[in-house]
Amino acid sequence: MKRQIPYSILELATVAENTTIQDTFANSLDLAQQAEKMGYHRFWLAEHHNMKSIASSATSVLIGHIAGGTEKIRVGSGGIMLPNHSPLIVAEQFGTLGNLYPNRIDLGLGRAPGTDQETAQAIRSDRMTAVYQFPDEVSRIQNFFTSSYRGKVRSYVSEGVHVPLYILGSSTDSAYVAAKKGLPYVFASHFAPAQLKEALNIYRQNFKPSAYLKTPYTMAGIGVIAAETNEMADTLSSSMYQMILGVLTGNIDYVKAPSVITPEMRDVINHPKVQQMTHYSFIGDKATVKSKTKQFLEDTKVDELIAVSHIYDHQDRVASYRIFSEIMQEL
Repeated sequence: MKRQIPYSILELATVAENTTIQDTFANSLDLAQQAEKMGYHRFWLAEHHNMKSIASSATSVLIGHIAGGTEKIRVGSGGIMLPNHSPLIVAEQFGTLGNLYPNRIDLGLGRAPGTDQETAQAIRSDRMTAVYQFPDEVSRIQNFFTSSYRGKVRSYVSEGVHVPLYILGSSTDSAYVAAKKGLPYVFASHFAPAQLKEALNIYRQNFKPSAYLKTPYTMAGIGVIAAETNEMADTLSSSMYQMILGVLTGNIDYVKAPSVITPEMRDVINHPKVQQMTHYSFIGDKATVKSKTKQFLEDTKVDELIAVSHIYDHQDRVASYRIFSEIMQEL
């Protein structure tokens, strides 16, 4: 019998135009509750700052909100941008979460800022030093979760608590870190697809078994906008393309309502930078998304998929994830 590939959700808590942040958080929880029923394995929250369209800035707080409102789905960070934070504080936060919600919390760690450089400097003035120390700071967090750790500075709330660590990345650098430490590897191919296959190969070839993981484990991000028809999905995708345009031009705004794809919008969609960013964004009806997903799995042989859907209307987004769940259960 063929093993079913686990499938998960990456949530950015995107703020739609004419809604509030409270609405956004309520929708995130509702999505997590429905995803749990649909069979999704994880519900991860990203870390971003100084972006009016994304409300997942206090990531660990939102993780607690989601975990408290669900029963069995794993909840975690996709990810905590470690150079923004003290390893001790991260360990204390996730140790607390791990105690509150045993065997349900994941700690995904990345080293990108999750924001612009000026904001990154405001978050942590020595951030660039921490970037270069990323492998060592991951080790510090691992120590804080070890029951036998007896350092002078300890995180008592996390010692012996089971919170699996994952290394996130969008380049080959992170692949070496994950492989050397024997940790699961998650690639952000949903927005940075260029080095996906090279990074996966590096990780698999250099992987060293550890106390945490005996064999390589890979996850990859894909964008998913699924609807009843290709035409409906195309219309829904206009919100995503407007969001991407805002990122590329530095004019970030709330997620806009969908609109008919105009010739001007088609020019945006066909721009090389946009095409590159959305290379692994699967847009269409069930058959279309299923075909693209199946091909992606065959090409990458990843162990798990994590999907992100930038859709304006909450019910349309839930429907898209429902279709994707059906697809994954059929593959």
